[in-house]
Amino acid sequence: MAAVPEFPARCVIWFGHPHAAERAALAAEGWQVRGVASDQCVAIGMRSNDLVVGLLDLRGTPPGNLEHLQGLLEQHRHMRLLAILPAGPLPADPALQALLGCCAETYTTPLDVAGLVLRLQQLADGEAAGQPAGAQALVGDSAVLQVARAALRKFAPVDLPVLITGETGTGKELAAQALHALSPRHGRPFLAVNCGAIPAALVQSELFGHERGAFTGAATRRLGLFETATGGTVFLDEIGDLPLDAQTNLLRVLQEGTIERVGSNHPVSVDVRVVAATHVDLEQAVERGQFRRDLFYRLNVLRLPMPPLRERGTDILLLAEHFLASFRRRHVTRARGFSTEAARALQRFNWPGNVRELLNRVQRAAIVSEAELISVADLELLPPQVEIPQRMLHDARQAAERDALLQALRDNAFNITACARTMQVSRVTVYRLCRKHQLALPELR
Repeated sequence: MAAVPEFPARCVIWFGHPHAAERAALAAEGWQVRGVASDQCVAIGMRSNDLVVGLLDLRGTPPGNLEHLQGLLEQHRHMRLLAILPAGPLPADPALQALLGCCAETYTTPLDVAGLVLRLQQLADGEAAGQPAGAQALVGDSAVLQVARAALRKFAPVDLPVLITGETGTGKELAAQALHALSPRHGRPFLAVNCGAIPAALVQSELFGHERGAFTGAATRRLGLFETATGGTVFLDEIGDLPLDAQTNLLRVLQEGTIERVGSNHPVSVDVRVVAATHVDLEQAVERGQFRRDLFYRLNVLRLPMPPLRERGTDILLLAEHFLASFRRRHVTRARGFSTEAARALQRFNWPGNVRELLNRVQRAAIVSEAELISVADLELLPPQVEIPQRMLHDARQAAERDALLQALRDNAFNITACARTMQVSRVTVYRLCRKHQLALPELR
């Protein structure tokens, strides 16, 4: 007889005491609720194939139990967490703040049960696909990432534009997706576009749409990105590459909430949140006249800098292990970890391509590795050969040649014929080398 699994495929670990109506609402959507008292430090018992979401019910949790909860959750750091907050202001308790810092989202009392059920489903779908959701999608524990994650949680509920800055490959689009996932717009579309990848002639049409007959080839009306994303979020990557005429129309979206399709002069209302990203210094672009000053001010309401990978310390190895685990879920590979030397090389490397470069190197290494532990060579992080300047090589050759000539002369009592025989060159060559190295034979004898 087959063993009955201890947990169902979808389970909520409810730290606290759910109300009967809350438990019933979750059960109706296929979730089983396992209640754990906040003072019970018992094993959660997650299995690798379970979809488990943790819910911290802080409505009736005594302050003395917070540390017990923190110790339990420390053993399950990768479990998705939500929190229900009590009514009224929160106490300035470090243990409480530490717990809330682990949560992807918080809910206030009275609890929106329907919204909670929807959010649980989104988190479970993300875990089933092997992708963390919300702020937890930004893998790492470094101080600089914690700052970015905290800012992200503050900005997400506020329906204002966000400007994400940082070097190429630092995860700006991932941060934008997390902003959307944690915002009230999470159930609506998230549409992204790279402003530098759209041909200049098509930018207006792609973003704002066009009417039938607006230009050659416009056989039908086409809705642009902003109309398609109504109610949701538009992510404009590399906003610094947006042409000036499109910048004017984007400013209208931010100021008035309207767009005009190409070939029309009738404004159309749109309801979107704009999140923009850039790896260039927009302030300098403004000074050069390449970016509108008024648009910059409208976009730069909330600013989210993404730290470069080289400043994230131990996050580098955490990310590498995360990428390898994700690759192993989708592909067959012998590689299951990193050698000690490879781990050190990952930490030493400067990562000019940031997280994107790390992902590419780990995936390539997982494919080419013939062993269970990925090596430095698999990652192609071998130290570069020291390049000796050409002048140093020339001087070294000249010194070696002079020393060899002088030794041959001394060994043969400065007899040119015997020296030439020893060196297996002609007598003329010996005389030429003596002149080249300024060896005066009469003075040497």
